Amino acid sequence: MHKIIRLAAIAAIAAVAASCSHKVAITAHRGYWNCEEAGFAENSIKSLELAQKYGLWGSEFDVHITSDLVLVVHHDAAIQGKKIWTHNYSDFKDYRLKNGEKMPTLDEYLTQGEKGGTVLVFELKSQIDKAHEDYMVDKSIEALKAHNLFDPKKVIFISFSRNICERVAALCPGFTNQYLEKDLTPDEVIAKGINGIDYHYSAFNEHPEWIEQAHKNKMSVNVWTVNKREDIKKMADLGVDCITTNEPLLVREILGGKEKK
Repeated sequence: MHKIIRLAAIAAIAAVAASCSHKVAITAHRGYWNCEEAGFAENSIKSLELAQKYGLWGSEFDVHITSDLVLVVHHDAAIQGKKIWTHNYSDFKDYRLKNGEKMPTLDEYLTQGEKGGTVLVFELKSQIDKAHEDYMVDKSIEALKAHNLFDPKKVIFISFSRNICERVAALCPGFTNQYLEKDLTPDEVIAKGINGIDYHYSAFNEHPEWIEQAHKNKMSVNVWTVNKREDIKKMADLGVDCITTNEPLLVREILGGKEKK
């Protein structure tokens, strides 16, 4: 039985390698690689370090702003019931990620980002109001410049907030800037000056034509979070440019050499 399963898996991988005619970039979603087993946490400096070690094209991470205007790397809008934007950074000084790391500031995270060739997929999280979002974009750009990372070959921007995407488009011409919310078609996104889409794979299951539509607009197409073998294969075959995943090494295996470096 084991041999039959293994042969089937090899055949499936070979089929994807044959049908996928283009290179696909692999991005670790929040740096997640079976975190509990690996002993480190998502949105941790350790997760970025590992993405760099394995030579992944990118590592995605999330940024919030505290009430005293410190940019921190964290996914959820609240920590232990405290909304990040309503508390000072000092209120979280005792908080630890699952691997024991303290929650990194953006500056601390970018210090690790300088050490490798992995593209930083920079998710600017929606905030309480437009003023907070504008400030977060401005301070993020300032931090990237301070760490010699304000370079379209080193960073791409993503966000669920149209306001954030539109501000990035205005301030960062030439950078890949992807909208995450699937309420707009690629044509509607490009009309707002945003040059990429980053949709959950369910959107492309419903609207596979959006990929071709985006490419006609010279837009980049990312898909998240693709973790199952059959979904990885389908998205690669449909022609996405990048797969953001919790299982980057599985994606690498399935692509069978069709990986963008």
